[in-house]
Amino acid sequence: MKANKTKLYLAGTGYCASFNIRKTARTITSLYDTALKRGRLGSAAFTILVAVAKSEPVAMGILAKTLALDPTTMTRSLHRMQQRGLLAISARSLRRQRFVVLLPAGRRALDQCLPFWRQVQRKVINKIGLDSWKLFLAELGRLSTIATELELSVTSARKQGREVKDPVFG
Repeated sequence: MKANKTKLYLAGTGYCASFNIRKTARTITSLYDTALKRGRLGSAAFTILVAVAKSEPVAMGILAKTLALDPTTMTRSLHRMQQRGLLAISARSLRRQRFVVLLPAGRRALDQCLPFWRQVQRKVINKIGLDSWKLFLAELGRLSTIATELELSVTSARKQGREVKDPVFG
């Protein structure tokens, strides 16, 4: 098969926010997965269990928003964890909501993983420095807000049947 050698104009792509953030997220996730696997959880399951433990009983929709997951991904992840006996999902309530609570096995899994999480978290923050970490967290929150606002403006324009302009450059 002969490759198409069309010249592409790729200037500036090395600064792509999505590429750089996803690359960093994958390396950080791998680091935490390595630490947490000693407690038999991955970082995704750990994050969900922590979010449930902090807010239980919590509606699936609120949990998805808290974790910035689309509802389909959230439902799939929760059902896998339910099959493992880590959490329970209620039947739909009058408001069509389903609520999530931890089961004893979920609490034990969190209890087993928390020391491993604390250890890797402490190492990361020590390397970065506490002040730098706090500034970085604030910037991550700001970036998340900006991305949400940009996405909402495009979604709103589409719903109103307006021409969708580039959300960044107009």
